[in-house]
Amino acid sequence: MTLLQALVIAILQGATELFPVSSLGHAVLLPALLHWPFNESDETFLPFLVMLHLGTSVALFVFFWRDWAAIFSGLFGRHGNRYRLESLRILFLLVIATIPAIIVGGLFEHLLRHLFGSPLPVAGLLVVNGLMLLTVERLRSHLPTKAASINEAADRPIASLSAQDALVIGSFQCLALFPGISRSGATIAGGLLRGLHHDVAARFSFLMAEPVILAATAHQLFKMRHMTVTSEQIHIGLIAAVVSGITALICTAVLMRYFRNHDNWALAPFAIYCILMGIGSFAVLHGVH
Repeated sequence: MTLLQALVIAILQGATELFPVSSLGHAVLLPALLHWPFNESDETFLPFLVMLHLGTSVALFVFFWRDWAAIFSGLFGRHGNRYRLESLRILFLLVIATIPAIIVGGLFEHLLRHLFGSPLPVAGLLVVNGLMLLTVERLRSHLPTKAASINEAADRPIASLSAQDALVIGSFQCLALFPGISRSGATIAGGLLRGLHHDVAARFSFLMAEPVILAATAHQLFKMRHMTVTSEQIHIGLIAAVVSGITALICTAVLMRYFRNHDNWALAPFAIYCILMGIGSFAVLHGVH
């Protein structure tokens, strides 16, 4: 992998990890479409992916540091018992939402791994991702409004979620085990179906992302314990991680502002993009084969 290719993938990772368009799907499709001579399923690509995810994780922590500071300061009783209970509840909800992905990922990781280097199925799954986003927006617009009360309170706090809500949202996250299905898109979709507004659903999704990305990174680091990594790989990986993190920070800010200002069919542009990208990629790759 050249430095230019690494930078392109880093920018792609930083943007698509947060946008509901599947970072993994794009990481599989782009090299295939551009005929880059490396294989994402090769173990030598693993250290590079780990560095990119660390960059994204740091960016998310920086953007949401006030949320994490509020949670942990409340947890230690700095603002009274009421805030301590609310902080405990938010942490409890994040744990509940993370459990399904850990269980399902642990059980089916090896079964799904063959998809990671297969561009044609990924192109199809990108179309599925777009259809999922459109379907959820349509379902949401017809939800019997239990949401009347929610619509009167656009800033419904995360702490108002129930354990069942968190479990449903976390179950949606399992869909992202398929490359081409977006983690953020799936979890935001789950939040919308539980009556959240786009910005609140996105905030919960991105708070959920922190432990998930860190856990996945730790898992991959453990698998790399006997792997020899060259100084050149480390150098390229560090540069790419910084670029990925900066891109993710910018994209998170843009996306959160967008969701605050657009609560009707906000996922539709991303859905249309995924459908067109998936169909276009499939046509090009099928023609090549």
